[in-house]
Amino acid sequence: MDASVFNATVPDVSALKLGELVRLQKFAQRINSTLDIEEMVPRIADEVAASLGCVEINIYLRDQTKPEFVLAGVRGCTTHGKGHRITLDKGMVGHVASTRKMHYAPDVTRDPYYIACEPDTRSEVAIPLQREGELVGVFTASHCEVDAFSPDQLRLLQGLCDHVAVAVQNARRFSDERELRERMSREAEEARSIQEALLPRSSPLIPGFRVSGLSIPAGSVGGDWYDFIPLSDGRWAFVLADVSGKGTAAALLMSATRGMLRSLAQTGSGPAAVLARLNNMMIEDFPSGRFVTMVYAELDPARRLLRIANAGHLAPLLVEPFGHRWINHEHGLPLGISASKFSETEVALGARSRIAFYSDGITEAELDSGEEYGAERLLAQMQSPDVSPESLLADVRKFVNGAGLRDDATVILVATR
Repeated sequence: MDASVFNATVPDVSALKLGELVRLQKFAQRINSTLDIEEMVPRIADEVAASLGCVEINIYLRDQTKPEFVLAGVRGCTTHGKGHRITLDKGMVGHVASTRKMHYAPDVTRDPYYIACEPDTRSEVAIPLQREGELVGVFTASHCEVDAFSPDQLRLLQGLCDHVAVAVQNARRFSDERELRERMSREAEEARSIQEALLPRSSPLIPGFRVSGLSIPAGSVGGDWYDFIPLSDGRWAFVLADVSGKGTAAALLMSATRGMLRSLAQTGSGPAAVLARLNNMMIEDFPSGRFVTMVYAELDPARRLLRIANAGHLAPLLVEPFGHRWINHEHGLPLGISASKFSETEVALGARSRIAFYSDGITEAELDSGEEYGAERLLAQMQSPDVSPESLLADVRKFVNGAGLRDDATVILVATR
């Protein structure tokens, strides 16, 4: 705030002590320098009391949840301390709150609204703190002399209170936004902890096979999910899914999908039938517009046979010593959209075969230029005999070169020994 503002609100400064004016001008410039109410309000009380020689300074702020004022800043009061509460209709503070106008009591003994507090008080002024039509609080200043505040000083205090109201409102908004961010951060961290607990803690030990998986969320909470589910007769189910959307909502849907699938997987009806039943349940229970892409496979280690069904997910990649192929399916919409048939494919896994189930966070990882990691780079990694989920996702990160993953990246690798 520059001096011209005070000159506009105080047309005749001759009645003011020059030191008071300069001191309060400089202080007004500093009011908005902090967004911490706990620090700002006591500073205001101390500065005004020191500048004008007041007996008592009180700054009441309106409670945002109750019809009360809370004493947020106090100087010179021996009766009430910080945190004291009063109703909106009490004393000069209540009168100013209802009228939204300054009230000056040049002689408190003759004022109908004044409530006795300090025995030395002879005059008192109460000024509303308002911003954008909202009552933020009430400022009061008391003096030990009758009619101690000149008209120019009252104007000066009104101008100062305008700045106090703006500063308090800004500080409150900042505090509310900070609290909201912290609460959202805590909730996201809790959701992430739960989500991580739902992922496999270890890879299954299957004679003749090497199975491993890894998921890296793009944000604090991801929409990808993978799982290893033990079945009867030594068989295993592998699932990799991508829930539409991001954040906590996607994590909740993922958790619900996991619970339903784990139950259905034990029926022994095969991948296509499992996806069909899961799809019917999700159509009934999922919110409109939400869906899940999923690839679901069952491995029979004894026969070295993998049966795969796909619900709108990316085609798994099979790499063998003599070549490679993408395992496409004729039927299979994403889960939760509408009734659908699901195709089932059988893959015989020979020696030194590798198959990858992956999410689009891998193939669609892109540079700022728009170039994607793509299927060819995935194939090149899969053709390495030492490929692992860790090495594959490290290569994806190397490709984006600091641009960061913009979508969750998840992969399951199944290899024969």
